[in-house]
Amino acid sequence: MAFTAQDVKALREMTNVGMMDCKKALQATDGDIDKAVDWLREKGLAKAAKKASRIAAEGVALATVIGGVGVVIEVNSETDFAAKTPAFLDLVNNLATVVATDAPADVDALKACKYPNSNLTVTEILQEKVMSIGENIQIRRFDRFAENTSVAYVHAGGSHGVLVNLAVEGDIDVTEIGKNVCMQIAAMNPKFWDKSLVPQADIDHEMQVQVALMENDPKMASKPAAVKEKIAAGKLNAFYKESCLLQMDFVRSDLYQGSVEGYIADAAKKLGGKVRFLNAVHYTKGEGIEKRVDDFAAEVAAQIASAGK
Repeated sequence: MAFTAQDVKALREMTNVGMMDCKKALQATDGDIDKAVDWLREKGLAKAAKKASRIAAEGVALATVIGGVGVVIEVNSETDFAAKTPAFLDLVNNLATVVATDAPADVDALKACKYPNSNLTVTEILQEKVMSIGENIQIRRFDRFAENTSVAYVHAGGSHGVLVNLAVEGDIDVTEIGKNVCMQIAAMNPKFWDKSLVPQADIDHEMQVQVALMENDPKMASKPAAVKEKIAAGKLNAFYKESCLLQMDFVRSDLYQGSVEGYIADAAKKLGGKVRFLNAVHYTKGEGIEKRVDDFAAEVAAQIASAGK
């Protein structure tokens, strides 16, 4: 499989490894980026395998709690300017209300619902908004928690919307606990909520990487395979701390020093109750959507050329 300079650049952004080593990794793995990441980790070159940055579309990721129902929804627009207008923000909030009250099964079902304080459907209102705002508007996705206690957090005006769902024992206000967990999710973007949710295939893969690291380490290479396997198993905790929300170090070390799971238990105890993390949803605005990039200079040049004909 051939690879390009863009592949080398993408691998460098994912791993923070130098261009030449990234090129070697792609050569060694026949251009397979995923295998190249593992190759670099096995050589001890990649400090951390980060996800490549995703191109963002515009719009808003909103998380909110309405009548005890937690809702997170993403609505996209063509420009950031439109997304910040009162008309657009009012639309998003009203759509969240529909999700909370009508519990639609999917986006199509949501579009068929009645829009708040109107005789029109959501689809009909969207058509009106497109005309008045002057941009294409799309409801991309939503989720809701109707049971237990939900806490919502919106970061940077809608770049991230996070909703956590908690089981609460005792008459306590868990808003601060939930918000701090939401902020942890927005900041660290964990791959899993808990180590119990990590698929066995991911664990086996991490074990293979750790064993390969030792085989490429002159000080460890001569050790028996059973010893390497045992050491690799011991290093899984580091993998869990990096990938799993509840096992991660809590970022607000000014409040608690330890894991997120430990923070939740400690904070709840101080309030006189118990709290257990159940689930969460994290939307990043425009995640995975290819955003149109205009070459303004080329556009002007084309217009000049056209005018001269």
